[in-house]
Amino acid sequence: MERDAIDLGTLKVSTLFRKLFVPTLLGMLSMSAVTAIDGIFVGHGVGSDGIAAVNLCIPLLMLFTGVGLMVGFGSSVVASIHLSRNKVKVARLNVTQALFFVTLITLIPSIIIMIFVDQTALLLGSSQHLLPQVKEYLLWFVPALTFQMWIAISLFIIRLDGAPQLAMWCSMITAFVNVILDWLFIFPLGWGVKGAALATTISIVIGGVIAITYLLFFARTLRLHPLKWSKNSLKLSIRNINYQCRIGSSAFLGEATLATLMFVGNQIFMRYLGDDGVGAFGIGCYYIPFVFMVGNAIAQSAQPIISYNFGAQQLTRVVSTGRISLFTAIVCGTIVTSIFVFFPDLLVGLFLAPGNASSQIAIDGFPYFAVGFIFFIVNLSVIGYYQSLERIKIATAFALLRGFVFLIPSFIIMPKLLESVGIWLAMPLSEILTTMVVIGVYLYKKR
Repeated sequence: MERDAIDLGTLKVSTLFRKLFVPTLLGMLSMSAVTAIDGIFVGHGVGSDGIAAVNLCIPLLMLFTGVGLMVGFGSSVVASIHLSRNKVKVARLNVTQALFFVTLITLIPSIIIMIFVDQTALLLGSSQHLLPQVKEYLLWFVPALTFQMWIAISLFIIRLDGAPQLAMWCSMITAFVNVILDWLFIFPLGWGVKGAALATTISIVIGGVIAITYLLFFARTLRLHPLKWSKNSLKLSIRNINYQCRIGSSAFLGEATLATLMFVGNQIFMRYLGDDGVGAFGIGCYYIPFVFMVGNAIAQSAQPIISYNFGAQQLTRVVSTGRISLFTAIVCGTIVTSIFVFFPDLLVGLFLAPGNASSQIAIDGFPYFAVGFIFFIVNLSVIGYYQSLERIKIATAFALLRGFVFLIPSFIIMPKLLESVGIWLAMPLSEILTTMVVIGVYLYKKR
């Protein structure tokens, strides 16, 4: 497997960021495409009920992904700092501990969900009408969660190991397989929601196997290292995992924000607009991971540069990376917002035919929804910057603001003020308020 030699300590920061950002962004968008492609095929092959059923499952799945991103970001920061101090074995141990930990904490809940699938579907907000499809999706997708966690962590480590191109291809192969299988299972075979879930499961398993194979046999520096099982070693492993989770906690909160957005949004849309409203919101939720992944790609591309140079005390390079990532976030946010404001009918048409009740609700709401995207991406890049510096408290505080403190009240208050328009504006309001706090904190500290 081809590996790229990237010197995090001496290569020009702008060149280094570009080398990491382009393949990271493509890989991240490919990961989002796995879910979106499901939605496109489900929308045309099953209808708005299928989209609504899948959307009800997504918050649960995103919580698992959030744990993977939390441990992945944390282990990558810790490994970066150890590598900058030539502690290669310690870096390898941290990576191995991270992968073992997420495997353990994913298998047990997955079994419980599959045993109590009816109760899980109802807890996610399913109506009796949508219950059979929600159950079907959960039963066929949940077995892939462990492999999803492997991918979430491994991509961080593969990029840190100097192989961003491989990380990109790992994601793109997963997306390509998912496209082929989605078409096969939903249209020729007519398996509906079950086919979409099975296609995603098979593609994720393939991606997870590729990532783990690289770390086991082909990694340049960060190959997996055998763990010791003595009492002292277990205590050390628990301490390391705890520290990694603390560092990456705001990454988990970022994913939990999406889960909260979807879960609360589903309840509000169901209350005000019924199943058609959930279907419309479901289309928006298929696009939200793309926006999230743009911000995540910026944060993850900057992370190894910031963490490595912070560990090496090259603070000028740290500041330069922060400025480049913020500029990139503003540019990308502006582009994404413009697409959603000016082309909502085209975006919605990928999922549902014109004239459908859900599609019209989505077309009317997308321009309002998109107002928050630029702030969404900027907030993610700022949180990632503080994570990379091990500034855990401030990163976590910003993540809590956008994900819970501002978001939930916005969903409760805005529909009462502006009815259906207010539901679409809840997320933008939360992100704008968070950005205002970020600017306020920056000006206060500067003064």
